[in-house]
Amino acid sequence: MHLVHDPDGAARPLATEVEYAESILEQGRGLMFRSSIPDDYALVFPFDHASRQFIHMLFVRFPLDVLWLVDEEVQAVETLQPWRSVGYATADTVIELPGGTASDVSEGDTVRLES
Repeated sequence: MHLVHDPDGAARPLATEVEYAESILEQGRGLMFRSSIPDDYALVFPFDHASRQFIHMLFVRFPLDVLWLVDEEVQAVETLQPWRSVGYATADTVIELPGGTASDVSEGDTVRLES
């Protein structure tokens, strides 16, 4: 599974190691308590429908780039700092990446999962 950024038909991988947080417990824990994640890693939070999704950085020890998507279209992109940041936007999918990974991702871009 790969996470691909496709802003204008020139797709490039954002992550090649993709993990899903599907259960309430997995989504609640997210990346808390981990000491690090690989550079090519993504944690994907799938939801049944688009609604306001809140991300916090309590107990997260490293910066994250967070993407909020609706139907693969980026609604918001934010870099959150360890321990003190929060972010929210409407999404049916939220993706957490290592800080700096999504520096060229913009609202309106397409980000999709490919097998």
